[in-house]
Amino acid sequence: MRRQYYSRYYQSTLLEPAVTMTVKLDPLLEEQVRERASQSGSTASDIIRAALQQYLALAPAGPARSPFALGADLFGQHTGPVDLAQDRKRHLARLWADKHAQPSV
Repeated sequence: MRRQYYSRYYQSTLLEPAVTMTVKLDPLLEEQVRERASQSGSTASDIIRAALQQYLALAPAGPARSPFALGADLFGQHTGPVDLAQDRKRHLARLWADKHAQPSV
């Protein structure tokens, strides 16, 4: 019983005080956590701690990918004027004129 008390409030390997974190849960998730804790005879903190440990064990390690890395396969896939950023108004005017030009008879 004493070991179980310490495992709740101290990290089991280092016996250092556990850190308290505040987590916002929607009401349904809170109800599910409390129900699972009641069924298993443990605390809500134990359930959340176990879920976080499992998530972190399965989550891919490594740094987050940059926005450029996430879109790298999309860059350069489209064709168009190379100076579109500088001459966008001229290109839009030409497209507008082409779209609304009278068909030649």
